[in-house]
Amino acid sequence: MAFLSKLFGSKSAPKSKSKDVEPEVYKGFLIYPEPMRAEGGYRIAARIEKVIAGETKVHNLVRADTLSSEEDARQASLHKAQIFIDQMGDGIFG
Repeated sequence: MAFLSKLFGSKSAPKSKSKDVEPEVYKGFLIYPEPMRAEGGYRIAARIEKVIAGETKVHNLVRADTLSSEEDARQASLHKAQIFIDQMGDGIFG
């Protein structure tokens, strides 16, 4: 069926994985709050990036905490990422 959808087009627009989120710059890291839809709300999640020696390093932070509001989850994701950066520094990337 996927072949036919590609051939004749799909009725729905493709879904992007994340919205066009502006990163928050924190201590040289870029934090992209990306709450994940979960049962009963949104799971705290963020993508943390930093350029080290010319290479972009990425860490995906996901927590078990869920909040009912997407905006609350976005703010909490940012806060948790900042705490994680404070605790781990560049060690986030192994």
